[in-house]
Amino acid sequence: MFNILVADDDKNTRKLLRAVLERDNYNVITAEDGEDALKKIENNHIDLVVLDVMMPKVDGYEFTKTIRENDNSLPILMVSAKQLPDDRHKGFIVGTDDYMTKPIDEQEMLLRIKALLRRAKIVSEHRIEIGEVVVDYDTLTVTGHGTVQELPPKEFMLLYKLLSYPGKIFTRIQLMDEIWGMDSDSGWETVTVHIGRLRKRFEGFDEFTIESVRGLGYKAVKNV
Repeated sequence: MFNILVADDDKNTRKLLRAVLERDNYNVITAEDGEDALKKIENNHIDLVVLDVMMPKVDGYEFTKTIRENDNSLPILMVSAKQLPDDRHKGFIVGTDDYMTKPIDEQEMLLRIKALLRRAKIVSEHRIEIGEVVVDYDTLTVTGHGTVQELPPKEFMLLYKLLSYPGKIFTRIQLMDEIWGMDSDSGWETVTVHIGRLRKRFEGFDEFTIESVRGLGYKAVKNV
């Protein structure tokens, strides 16, 4: 069972979120402000934090900044009544993984939590399993259909990035910046070439496909 820390200075909000999360079979620990939340993390194993922004003592931004400065990859879902783009931008800059505005849509929150926990599992294990196919980050290999294929680093990272976010569309420029780096002399056409190589390499794999989204970019689709 996953342990979720709910940090909010409003007692009724903590009570509501506890009920919603426990109904979905999560174990819930609560904190009344960011300072209390940091103490709870020291004394408990926490899998994910649902975090209010405006709290006394240590607010959500400072809490998140402290967690990231300690090289902690703990998934954080920031929740706030602040709806301006600058407020969301600040949240992502200090290191939150996701951001929702109040009033909270309970079902959307649960879906976002599931996605964050799934992503955290991929990161911690450094491997993605799709049916019988295993994509291993540590060895740059894809195992399946009786073969073990070691991919060139850029080719592997491109595949790993797409499969880590199935269904999410990435533009060529996004992929270029994240995998080759913003200072790379290569053009975005390099992404197209590598996509072609991946498709050819895994054309017999029914477990996943890499699809082009016209005018936008590419996405990976898991078929199992």
